[in-house]
Amino acid sequence: MKALRFERNIPRFAAATIASRLGGSGAKVGPLRLRSIDAPKLPGSDWVEILPRLSGICGSDLATINAQSTRYFEPIVSFPFVPGHEIVADLREPVGDIPAGRVVVEPVLGCIARGISPACAACERGDLGNCERIAFGSLEPGLQTGFCCSTGGGWSTRMVAHVSQLHAVPESWTDEAAVMVEPTACAVHGALIADVTEGDLVVVLGSGTLGLLTIAALRRFGRPCTILAVAKHPHQRELAVEFGADIVVSPNELTRAVRRASNSLALGDGDIIRLTGGADHVIDCVGSQDSITEALGVVRPKGRITLVGMPGHVSVDLTGLWQREITLSGSYAYGTETLPDGSRRRTFDLAFELVEAADLGRLVTAVYPLSSHEQAIAHASASGVRGAVRIAFDLRDEKERNRA
Repeated sequence: MKALRFERNIPRFAAATIASRLGGSGAKVGPLRLRSIDAPKLPGSDWVEILPRLSGICGSDLATINAQSTRYFEPIVSFPFVPGHEIVADLREPVGDIPAGRVVVEPVLGCIARGISPACAACERGDLGNCERIAFGSLEPGLQTGFCCSTGGGWSTRMVAHVSQLHAVPESWTDEAAVMVEPTACAVHGALIADVTEGDLVVVLGSGTLGLLTIAALRRFGRPCTILAVAKHPHQRELAVEFGADIVVSPNELTRAVRRASNSLALGDGDIIRLTGGADHVIDCVGSQDSITEALGVVRPKGRITLVGMPGHVSVDLTGLWQREITLSGSYAYGTETLPDGSRRRTFDLAFELVEAADLGRLVTAVYPLSSHEQAIAHASASGVRGAVRIAFDLRDEKERNRA
């Protein structure tokens, strides 16, 4: 089968590191290569082969390709792996309650997919993103499909999935809408785990795909609050307002906007300015050194910062976190959510609801064949500047796939 495969190759990894530091991309020089490889074998009786149609390119994929991810992931991924965890695919035969047709993949590889019984406490609760067994069981290590050599990934013409990972796609939906379900689930989880209190002033840092989806999720599923979004580009500002932001500012306007919205005073001058008060909650959808520093600078004493964007190695002054008693917490993946009314629902069910309600398929700006992967990754890396939101690989016209 045809696949983009990420291989364990130290010289190429080093080359990708240098390229990304110089402002380029690791796609051309790094460990990601277009290959003709054997299709993954079914790990067990509850597994099926599926044929990807579209597969998105997300920030964690770009960090991996550009050698910007950390060694933290080494014990929980297995090489060589085929990336791609935002997937809409074809299921050729019905399995369980899932009819033949298009499916979306819920990529977390928890205890059920790994054949582990009894399941760990997190999986028993339905909190699949917190599974304690992601390096054990019948599969090679891998926190998700797309980072595990046993399963393959969406950047290929074939892969395998456990029946518990599959969600049927409504016939009326476009493939573009379906491929947005997984990133929307991430945003829904982040918006709900933040546990925003009614009346809070909430800053959403970053209005790329994850930031925009988080704004939409806060508005649909969260408690009533004031949302102040930070957006760099005109199309991001327009979408942030459409999805529910009350105030949208550019990055250099953030401190002043929060000061006004929270009736705070400013301390210091020049490059060292902080507020006496600030936002009740900051949801960081970037995860960079700069964004975490900005979050610490505008959140109130005893306020909370939720990291939805994936951070890496950062150097941040945490004095303010200590002195102002700020809570810093993370948000990863999805599973089962607690809504403000106390009910519990699967994250993917909520994501399907939001994708349809907000017509999120329109956020897929461009698609590329696997053979144009360097251009696709360059487009995804510069999506904001180029007026794009989500870039995806298009497998629908691959000759090999259609002969399967």
